[in-house]
Amino acid sequence: MPRSPLAIAVSRACAALIGGYAFAATSSALLATCLPLTRADAVVAATLLSFALYAAAALRAFAAPSAWRAWGELLLPAAAMALAVKGLA
Repeated sequence: MPRSPLAIAVSRACAALIGGYAFAATSSALLATCLPLTRADAVVAATLLSFALYAAAALRAFAAPSAWRAWGELLLPAAAMALAVKGLA
């Protein structure tokens, strides 16, 4: 059953906002623990990079071939990074 274009656009926008935030936050946490810098410098560098990653994730949410794929491409790597951070901590 085809979905309406509005529902697809809303799903992509939610993927960009929620999935992009999850992706950027977990990548920032992973980078902060993995970068070979002092703790403060690693956190600052990871946080600065997370802004660019959030923008790229939001762009990818709208460039993905489907809304399902947009969600998957953002949440699956975010979950993997969250597990990696939990394992490193």
